[in-house]
Formats: sequence, C-alpha cells, structure tokens
Amino acid sequence: MRRFFERAMAKVPKMSDEQLRALLGAFAEENGRLEMALDSMLDGIIVCDKDHQPIIYNKTAERMLALTGITDPAERPLWYSISDRDFSDFFHETLESEDSILEREFDIVTGGRNRLIAASVMPLVAQGRIEGSLIHLEDITDKRKREAQLRRAESLASLTTLAAGVAHEIKNPLQSISIHIQLLQRAAKGKESVETAGLGHHLSIVTEEIERLNKIVVEFLFAVRPMGVELRDADVGAIVKELAAFIRYEAEEAGISVDLRIAEKLPRVLVDKRYMKQAILNLAQNALAAMGTGGALTFGVEGDENEVRISVEDTGTGISEASLPKIFEPYYTTKESGTGLGLTITFKIIREHQGEINVKSRQGHGSVFTISLPVPQKERKLLSWNDKDATARGEG
Repeated sequence: MRRFFERAMAKVPKMSDEQLRALLGAFAEENGRLEMALDSMLDGIIVCDKDHQPIIYNKTAERMLALTGITDPAERPLWYSISDRDFSDFFHETLESEDSILEREFDIVTGGRNRLIAASVMPLVAQGRIEGSLIHLEDITDKRKREAQLRRAESLASLTTLAAGVAHEIKNPLQSISIHIQLLQRAAKGKESVETAGLGHHLSIVTEEIERLNKIVVEFLFAVRPMGVELRDADVGAIVKELAAFIRYEAEEAGISVDLRIAEKLPRVLVDKRYMKQAILNLAQNALAAMGTGGALTFGVEGDENEVRISVEDTGTGISEASLPKIFEPYYTTKESGTGLGLTITFKIIREHQGEINVKSRQGHGSVFTISLPVPQKERKLLSWNDKDATARGEG
C-alpha cells in the first residue's frame, strides 16, 4: 500500500483531473476497507503519534475505554479522552514515560457488566525511530472464566484421586489396629488381671499404626488445602546452603557426601521460604533414600535474567522409564514405607511459585531433579532515538 501510494504521488503532476479523482477514489476505497477490517476485530486497537494523541482507533477500543470527546484526535493526548480513572492514569504514566507494557489487567464496568481487559503498549518504530505507540486491548473475561473452570475440574479430579488414595492407604493400618485390638480382647477375656508384658507388643503396634494414620491424614490435608504462599524477595542460594547444612549430618552418617555448586551473583526471586525449604528437603530426603549407604548428594543453583534453577542430584538407584511419568501422581511410590505424597506436595509447592520441576533419571545411574523459578521482570524503557548513536551505527 505504501509503495503504491509513493508511486502514485510521483505521477500526480502528470495526471488529468479525471485520473486524480479516480486515484482519490481508490485511496478512499482502500482506506474504507482498512477501517472495516479494524472495526471488525474483537480486540481494541489504538495508534498514537509521538505526542500521544490517538490518530487511529477502532470501535472495539472506543467501546472498551468508553472514549469521550474525540471529535478531533489531534487535539489532546489519549488519557484525556478516557473516562475510567485507572485506565486514564495507566496510559498517562505509560505513554509519557515510554514504557513497554504487556497484558496489564484491569477490571472495568461496561454495559452494566464487569469485564476484565488486558492492555498492552508497544512502540511504533519506523526506520529506527520511535514514531508513536500501538495499544492493544483484549477482553479476557471469558478466557479467565474458562481457565478457572479448568482449574476447578483439575482440582476435582486431583481430589478424587487423593480421596481414593487415602481410602486405600488407611485400610491397612485400620486392619492392623483391628487385629491387635481383637488379640488384646482375647487375652483379657474372662480374666480379672492380665500380665502387661504380654500386652505391650500389641499396644506398641496399635500406637505405630495410629501414628501412621495421623501422618496420612496430615499429608492429605496439606495436599488438598490452599497453601496461601507469601512470596518475598529471597536469595535461593542462601536457602540451599542452609538446607545442605541441615541434612549433612544425616547424609554423612550414611556415608554420603554433600556437595554444593552455587553460582555467584544469582538474581533474587520471590519465594515463600517455608514451603520452598520443604520442597527441596523432600527431594533431598528422597535422594538419600535412593542411595542407601554411600554415594554423593549434590545441590546446584544457577540462573540468568529469566529464571533461577535449583538442582538436587544423587548417585542412587535411579527411576525406571515406566515410573518417570507417574512420580508426581498422588500415592504413587516405589518405597515400602512411603505415602506417595512427598513428590505430589513438592510439585504443588513449585507450581504455587509459578515454577516448573523436571527430572532426568536412568535406572542404576541416579537422578537429577531441577526446579525452575521465574525471575521478576522489570518493565523495560523504550529506546529513544539518538542521532549520535545512529550515525555511529551507520543509520544516519
């Protein structure tokens, strides 16, 4: 379109009045098609010039922002025409400070309904120069509702699995308690006094099974209840060092060395120290169990501008390929005394931190669990045009 316009303008001096009218008609028709395309979009689009005045906007944007008083878009900056105070302040601050913002969410009331709008502001660049701003508005109300419904469905499915696991797990200790109570009743039946020595064994087993039941219930409640994490700026390297010192004695008693590989100048991340310590400790204890006696436990922490990665590596028995896809499922365990909720809880903690957890393992060669946590991203300033810099780059 631009090249066509430039070629047409070059021919204007040689055109007749009739040809000029035909050219203007073609331009008007093309402009009309562009306007129809913009107005047919479900998302709002606004283009502002260097003075932040709206020069192009579609009907969706006009409706979302309840734009008022734009009889002449060149008269004033965009924020003066927005009735919603939060939106107006946001565009005022963002456009004047030349920030680039992606998907800032706002609750607004439009047409008597509450809507959730995601607003993005990006630079308009032409030949290396910033010539204005492009604003994109998306109504994400229904999208968020679908996401919430999906989370509820996933939570219900997870709860169903957990409940079935609890029912299975409590069956054995309840049966054991029942058997030993029957034995106690049989030993006491028809007797005025009973020797305590004969009853001690049965009572100790009943006590152990009650403790086992209590542990199952506590872990179940932890797995299903909302965690309510309180994220605070923290040095993950320091957290890992503290945990390594805590577990070192237990490891060395089993002939296992504890090594640290922690990078310097790590970016800080937002974590709840209580829960993050528990997640890493769960991985470390699993690693010790996988090695038995002898081996090496290695904690690693590294990062870049986007994420910090925490690794827990062992030289234990490893995990079979058949088991790998199932290890984070509730009540899946390969340990005789395990409840099968440790890794499920760890997975939940990491997801509550908006992170990811992955595992690499080969049977007989050990395992490496890696936690990835996002680094908070600072909003980046738009690059302003600098003639001196441009000349140095050969753009001037």
